[in-house]
Amino acid sequence: MCNTKNVELVRSLGADEVIDYLHEDFTKNGETYDVIFDAVGKHSFRRCRRSLKPGGTFFETDLGFMWHVPLLALLTRLIGDKKVTLPMPRYTRDEVLFLKELIEAGKYRAVIDRSYPLEQVVEATRYVETGQKTGNVVLTVVGGGTR
Repeated sequence: MCNTKNVELVRSLGADEVIDYLHEDFTKNGETYDVIFDAVGKHSFRRCRRSLKPGGTFFETDLGFMWHVPLLALLTRLIGDKKVTLPMPRYTRDEVLFLKELIEAGKYRAVIDRSYPLEQVVEATRYVETGQKTGNVVLTVVGGGTR
């Protein structure tokens, strides 16, 4: 799911289906999903729960208003058939090697929106906080030798 300006980018990255949220509200299209992954904290479990299949999982990367998401994660383990979770990345050696193979084979492409020198970290943060970035914002660090 993305806005109109990013539909072709998302397709080029390999998405089987793309929903333009400026034209369609996926929570009202009648479809249900095994997983809903909110990578940028724009949706809530409350809004999305009817779009989850029984046994489905809502992945949230934002802790939510007053940090309510961890509480929801605990509660949904005990009640209901739909779960909330906060993804905690853990990488195995095999997963890192697999990612390396994808990169070397040209099957993985990172999307970099802008790059800033480390000295402009405040400006980079301001840009990220506008919510308008597409992909990643990179801080570059120039090696300074040893002392």
